[in-house]
Amino acid sequence: MKEAKKILIITYYWPPAGGPGVQRWLKFTKYLPEFSWKPTVFIPENPSYPIIDDTLAKEVSPQLDIIKTKIWEPYQIAEKFGKDNKKFKAGQFDVGKNQSWRSKLSIWVRGNFFIPDARVFWVKPSLKFLKQYLKENQFDAFVTTGPPHSLHLIGLGLKKEFPDLKWIADFRDPWTEISYYKHLKLTKSSDKKHQDLEQKVFDKADITLATSYTDAENFRKKGANAVCITNGFDEEIQDPRAANLNQKLESAISKPETQNSRTTKFTLSYIGVLEQLRNPEVLWEVLNEIITQNSDFKSYFKLNFVGRVDDKILEKINLSPLKNVVNNVGYLSHSESITEMRKANLLLLTNFPEESSKGIIPGKIFEYLSTGNPILSFGPESSDVERILDQTKAGKHFTCQQKSEVKQFILNSFQQWKTGNLKTETAGIEEFSRKNLTKKLAEILESR
Repeated sequence: MKEAKKILIITYYWPPAGGPGVQRWLKFTKYLPEFSWKPTVFIPENPSYPIIDDTLAKEVSPQLDIIKTKIWEPYQIAEKFGKDNKKFKAGQFDVGKNQSWRSKLSIWVRGNFFIPDARVFWVKPSLKFLKQYLKENQFDAFVTTGPPHSLHLIGLGLKKEFPDLKWIADFRDPWTEISYYKHLKLTKSSDKKHQDLEQKVFDKADITLATSYTDAENFRKKGANAVCITNGFDEEIQDPRAANLNQKLESAISKPETQNSRTTKFTLSYIGVLEQLRNPEVLWEVLNEIITQNSDFKSYFKLNFVGRVDDKILEKINLSPLKNVVNNVGYLSHSESITEMRKANLLLLTNFPEESSKGIIPGKIFEYLSTGNPILSFGPESSDVERILDQTKAGKHFTCQQKSEVKQFILNSFQQWKTGNLKTETAGIEEFSRKNLTKKLAEILESR
């Protein structure tokens, strides 16, 4: 067996942080040693995470080397301007009529004073520590993963100091092209600074990773050496009820009869954080209409929220007929969330409605795929999510203008559920297993 190469991964999100941001590189570190790469992870010693999931800490290998430095974050000051601390730290905020003057001020401060984000104060101490660390320890490559995109500024500093060290800039979300960027109330000079810093990263990074096909294409247009490696799912969490997951599972596990059997309630579940900018208002309109018009549907239907839902969304739902069929579970651990996904009859996926967001692929889609349950998706037309759903035959994607089509889809799904025939016959989802994606990453590291 050949000697393993060494890779340093610089990330802000790490267990016990919860949410999709932590899982990408947590899973890569799990499988990289199988492809002759030994990872070391650099993280903040005292971070301010918006979500905590202690169960993810169990997935960190005891053999993994982890190094830390302290971080100072200005939230004790900034949060005085906004009432929702967790929302602010997670990069979310009120929009439109929901904005108070405090919210408007916090957004302006965030966009113009903390460039590219409020974790920027970790850059200088990290560079001081890592420059010395890399002089004393031999590495073949290093990764910066954002958001927070301030971590890419650490990458710029290290690349200048160690020009022969391969740098991979991983963009889990875009920087200046993400939908909420236009809501940051930026001055012209602040906008230019964001744009210039992003371009420097594209110019200097040896490899730019994107989590969607469209983002990779957009990054290449800006001169980046960009390639797409999507997020994915662990093979260990695959549901044996799902059809055609891969040859290994199909030959080893016989599908139980529960796949097509009728559950007590026809359950539509949303797993994760639902903020205002991703709110599928057309769906709530459709469901309210069906509940009002169809007593049979009303008696059997349940809308299940697992995670944190914006208060403004819940307030509006609680003023509608939907209030009587909502089950707001709240935040659960990752493993518990997987269980809720498997129990659902339909899984809800939402995205920003703007065309500029067609390249965003929410990480939960891959774990949704692994359950074999049908997916109901909302977002812009011709999106990467729609491409994946069409490719895998795992569900249906709609825009926010397709009200009648959404209504028909839900009613058809309800009738199939009543007869025990609501199912999917997915195809080719093994492409999105974390192990296969890590193999692709290792090949890129070797060849570029």
